[in-house]
Amino acid sequence: MDEEDIAFRNDVRQFIAQNLTAKLRLAGKNMTSVFADYDCALEWHKILYRKGWSAPEWPVEFGGMGWSPDQHYIFQRELKLANAPALMALGIQMLGPILMRYGTAQQKDYYLPRILSGEDIWCQGYSEPGAGSDLASLSTRAERDGDQYVVNGSKIWTSFAHRANKIFCLVRTSTEGRPQAGISFLLADMNLPGITVSKITGLDGTVEQCQVFFNNVRIPCINLVGEENKGWGVAKYLLEFERGGHNYSNDHQKLLAKVRDISGEQFSDSGLLCRDDPFFISKLSELEIDALALEVTEQRIKSSDNPGALTSVAKLVGTELGQKITELSVDALGAYVAPLQSEALEIDFEGTLIGPGNAITTAAEYINMRAATIYGGSAEIQRNIIARAVLGLK
Repeated sequence: MDEEDIAFRNDVRQFIAQNLTAKLRLAGKNMTSVFADYDCALEWHKILYRKGWSAPEWPVEFGGMGWSPDQHYIFQRELKLANAPALMALGIQMLGPILMRYGTAQQKDYYLPRILSGEDIWCQGYSEPGAGSDLASLSTRAERDGDQYVVNGSKIWTSFAHRANKIFCLVRTSTEGRPQAGISFLLADMNLPGITVSKITGLDGTVEQCQVFFNNVRIPCINLVGEENKGWGVAKYLLEFERGGHNYSNDHQKLLAKVRDISGEQFSDSGLLCRDDPFFISKLSELEIDALALEVTEQRIKSSDNPGALTSVAKLVGTELGQKITELSVDALGAYVAPLQSEALEIDFEGTLIGPGNAITTAAEYINMRAATIYGGSAEIQRNIIARAVLGLK
């Protein structure tokens, strides 16, 4: 790290110290998935927006900061280690870059500033009850009627659809030719007549996922992103940002710091503190080495103008490594993981904890991390992409 980056890191740390309140830190600390407490995430978004840092990775012309790849990485690392709550990434990380590349001038001028400010919160309508990893088999239909599309069908596993005010979704506008050839990419308001949302309670007792139903929903044709029947290319481009736009190694550093804390408090089967148990430390060291290796790969991806299939490498390695780290946390805590204390994750919780404080997030982290190798394209799909596009296998 050169002097310029050290000065930049110090500026970021000073900003965090002055603006990240104890309440917001708690929201970040209590995260058990990629989402933080909704209200705290919005509050932190507005603080960053006032500083100009809500989407620093965007091009300067759209409100970004023009930082170097190293500075972006430093920024994200400092936020993660300070327990800052994660922003709602679907607008900033995914839709924003899509609109910059495929959106009309009108769409860019209207939507991008609202994503930047946090005025619009987006959810993603991709998966359906019969179309998840095989996304091209989606059946939600959009039929053109004058200057509107009439949409019928449903989407599932739609994160925070119960809180979002906008949705971007894939719909079928043609049944001719290959399944991928008849898909289009639409934007819609969540308050349109005919849209209903059903919450899904997860295994950890919280609600993050939903099913969204479309019943004769009329969406203006001007909300089409890209060309009609060519939404598959838009969708694939977005998936590059979903898979590679996330800094997995920063997440891992936070998880590993937690494991190290636990190892100084809990005892292994040998009767030693976990941090003094050679077998435990061997496993922890191996995970730390893997996390450092992934960090180097992610920095290569962030520095590339066209990362392509490398995003699949980051997604595959990052999610599987996250699973291994949470497994080690479970091993270290033992029986303390068993009580599922979902209510203790609330910001205003004042009750009594069962076991050490680290235990309240560990079980939920472990559960949610099981899904990480499925959403955004399963691990099996990522291996197929890597085999074809990186290794040249057929």
